[in-house]
Amino acid sequence: MRISVIGCGYLGAVHASAMAELGHEVVGIDVDEAKITALSEGRTPFFEPGLPEVLTSAMASGRLRFSTNIADAAGAEVHFVAVGTPQKKGSHAADLTYVNAAVEALLPHLNVGDLIVGKSTVPVGTAARLAAVIEASGSGATLAWNPEFLREGFAVQDTIAPDRLVYGVPEGLAGDRAVAQLNEVYASAIDTQTPLVVTDYATAELVKVAANAFLATKISFINAMAEIAEVSGADVTQLADAIGYDTRIGRRFLNAGVGFGGGCLPKDIRAFTARAEELGRGESVAFLKEVDAINLRRRQRVVDLTVSALGRPVYNAKVAVLGLSFKPHSDDVRDSPALDVAVQLRGLGADVVATDPQAIENSRSRHPQITYSTNIEETLRGADAVVLVTEWPEFKSIDPSWAAELVTTRTIVDGRNTLDAAAWRAAGWTYYGLGRP
Repeated sequence: MRISVIGCGYLGAVHASAMAELGHEVVGIDVDEAKITALSEGRTPFFEPGLPEVLTSAMASGRLRFSTNIADAAGAEVHFVAVGTPQKKGSHAADLTYVNAAVEALLPHLNVGDLIVGKSTVPVGTAARLAAVIEASGSGATLAWNPEFLREGFAVQDTIAPDRLVYGVPEGLAGDRAVAQLNEVYASAIDTQTPLVVTDYATAELVKVAANAFLATKISFINAMAEIAEVSGADVTQLADAIGYDTRIGRRFLNAGVGFGGGCLPKDIRAFTARAEELGRGESVAFLKEVDAINLRRRQRVVDLTVSALGRPVYNAKVAVLGLSFKPHSDDVRDSPALDVAVQLRGLGADVVATDPQAIENSRSRHPQITYSTNIEETLRGADAVVLVTEWPEFKSIDPSWAAELVTTRTIVDGRNTLDAAAWRAAGWTYYGLGRP
């Protein structure tokens, strides 16, 4: 099938490459010339495990190409819209500028029977509005909404072998045709009995934001329990283990720490709250404001704990920060708790030296005032305190005895509760976790 993907950022580049790898003929389109040049040369503009290999394979097959010209979408049967929906400046609402522009730009190049497929995360009601725009254009195209559920670090796998598919389609023959077209796109997943939910526009839009809101709530819940554990002497890790055995709850994402970040969860729960208020049902998701507040509070808690643990004035104290990306296996520093902690400590006057396997350049472009190092040993040498804020395997596997010989003071704050506290203490370290004795 011939496919176009409008928007070649994180979502679009992965989707275009994966679709071509699955055998479709794909053109990826973006207005960013530098991005298109890089992709056309087989270079990924961001770090994502497995993407370079899939991109190279798809380009070599001749099934994938990239362009800055929206007219190159003409002739494709299915057009995926995968542009960003950032948070509006001065507001919690989603900025739909790029989604609206992508659909408007596509209209002159559509044929009767074409399918436009929204992948972007949007406020509920967006699809119905865009469907009316498409219908009024007289193009004869149909709109479907097919939310993505990608995990950074596993995005290629999640695209090629998704854990579920959701189609939001109109009623009647147009909807039936849209389902058939999407089933052809996702034939390999359909053949392996991947769960499929065919529903209306509004439900498909809500599935994505509801999933993100639920995940954010689960993470903030255990962090709230960590706050109680810290003042009561309980161990939040053992607490999470105990309640995680309950099949109604489950253990995944019950890890207390510095909290969530990235380009999706924070802005999506804020946009969800804003949209609910627009619909007159703000009280239904009012709890998400506290979810957001708990999450931001955890960053401050790591900063405060580090300052307290230093045992000396923070000014000019060397603090080694391990991690900058919002999660491991990513170079994404958007709303990153790790980078936020480093910036706050630097703002207090600490001599911050930070390292990360992939996110240094993205961090440097945003916050050049921090000292960055690509070497763990250099980062640790002479440190008055060490703070682990992204649980990269390279950091989790550090030998505490080796590290003890490099630092000035054996003090570590484990902002992810990911280290073996007993092993670090046995090596002479003063260990601080979140919600752990």
